[in-house]
Parts: sequence; C-alpha cells; structure tokens
Amino acid sequence: MVYLAAVLEYLTAEVLELAGNAARYYKKQRIMPRHIQLAVRYDEELNKLLGGVVIAQGGVVPNVHAALLPKKTRKKRSKGQEY
Repeated sequence: MVYLAAVLEYLTAEVLELAGNAARYYKKQRIMPRHIQLAVRYDEELNKLLGGVVIAQGGVVPNVHAALLPKKTRKKRSKGQEY
C-alpha cells in the first residue's frame, strides 16, 4: 500500500508541476483542465501512460501538419545590391 501511495503522490506532483508551468506560460493564476491536457500530451512519458485518457474540458493539442505550412522561398539577390 505504501508503494502505491508513493507512486500516486509522485505522478500527482509531476502532473501538477507541468500543468503549473503551462498555466504560468499562458499567464494564468489557476490550473485549468486545458493546462493539465497540455502538460500530459507534451510530456512523452505521461502521454504514454495516459494516452487513452480523455481529460474533460481539455481541448486538443495544437498541431499543424508540415504539408500545410507555407514553403520557404529563396530570395534572389539583385545585381544592383552587390558589394
């Protein structure tokens, strides 16, 4: 029983620390479900552990597929600008 309590305490502390960092990043005073969602999904190990868990009011993690991003164009140097 003591081992289970220690594991739960560690997981709780880890999630709260990461969620607190997310809340601070977004300049909020309180941890919201959205911050917990972001903390869990951006942490590789927590995401592996809680991958199938749905966090109510957590929203989705922002992700833009690379194919949808604008392509970088290479600018040509004009002949009048050479030094």
